[in-house]
Amino acid sequence: MPEAEYRIEDLAHRSGTTVRTIRAYQDRGLLPKPERRGRANVYRDTHLARLRQIGGLLDRGYTLASIKELLDAWDSGRGLGGVLGLVAEIDGPWSDEEPGRITRADLDERFGGTRDDEAVADAVALGVLVPLPSSPGEFLVPSPRELAVAVELHAAGVPLPAISGHLRELRTQVEHIASRFLDFTTEHVFQQFLDRPPTDEAAIEAASLVRRLRPLAQQAVDAELARAMRALATRHLHQHLDAWAPDADPQDGGPGGTEHAAPTAAPQRPAPPAAEQVTLPATTVRAVRALVGAGNVAAFITAAAEREVQARVMNGLLPRP
Repeated sequence: MPEAEYRIEDLAHRSGTTVRTIRAYQDRGLLPKPERRGRANVYRDTHLARLRQIGGLLDRGYTLASIKELLDAWDSGRGLGGVLGLVAEIDGPWSDEEPGRITRADLDERFGGTRDDEAVADAVALGVLVPLPSSPGEFLVPSPRELAVAVELHAAGVPLPAISGHLRELRTQVEHIASRFLDFTTEHVFQQFLDRPPTDEAAIEAASLVRRLRPLAQQAVDAELARAMRALATRHLHQHLDAWAPDADPQDGGPGGTEHAAPTAAPQRPAPPAAEQVTLPATTVRAVRALVGAGNVAAFITAAAEREVQARVMNGLLPRP
């Protein structure tokens, strides 16, 4: 069966590009020159395949200069399959989370039943929700976990504008962490593949390394976030406890509420340290009150703080590995 032949207009239509773009690719050496037949230029399926390869690489963020290097390497016999596999590995999902879908009615219900068009527009701008043109009133949810966090924060009393503002701030900081991890792994692992256009074998090896190292950034951030949250939340609680604790009652032995001992029956002891006033967030006090009752709030918070202090002392006595 003879190979298909195309005029430049037909080639542009079949490839989804323009005549002007095809000529620009030819001038840059990205596309082989057509066969000259009389006064006409004839293009073949090889030109169509090349245009589709260029379009795919452009969609993945490659520049025309880098695409030319890759295609030159392929034309010289070094292969392009491994490079395209590496591109697919990097462009693939970096999480095992599956996207979800939600209707506008369900969305409103999850956020208290009140319609808030401004909040939805903000979520769309952030990419938390993606409108589905084929299904009006329905959204794609790229990260159901992220949406669930917003639902829980709103249920706890956080206004929607504060949630979206916090997400913007968090996203900037996380992108900085991702950039630093990328620089780190590039310097110590992937630089060997970037000094020159990779061979097919080198690209396959790099793709395998991406698969192995891809989860490490999230694992490291998860561990460090858990450590930092525990340390900072404990410090935050202690600071508020110190500011909120009531003054010691002169009729008792201190905040423990022990009975006053007869002056002639008990040995002399140093006076207990003066208590300090601690200001706690109202939400914290309400949560403790709901858990243990209004009469036990101070005792519960004191016991929780003492337990944490004792745990840290015990940790300090353990031998280091």
